[in-house]
Amino acid sequence: MSRQLDRMEAGGWVVRRSAAEDRRVRLVYPTEQSRRAYATIKAMARDVYEEALTGVDEAGRRALIEGLEKMVENLGADEACKGERAKSKSEGVDR
Repeated sequence: MSRQLDRMEAGGWVVRRSAAEDRRVRLVYPTEQSRRAYATIKAMARDVYEEALTGVDEAGRRALIEGLEKMVENLGADEACKGERAKSKSEGVDR
């Protein structure tokens, strides 16, 4: 991680500063360069999302987001929970 931060700092993307309460702690802050890049990328992403969702009404968008959130939840569950869900489904138990 520190090598990556070294490269980012050398490239002008971040600066590191000592924390006021503990000088051993180094905090990382974005530079103006990184803020501009973030704003540009965010605007591009917004345009892509709008193009992708053309013709999808608000209810459809909400359903899509809820479905994607559920997928993330399912994929983020630990292995023990996944095993329990699979076992329950095979036994016909609905949780």
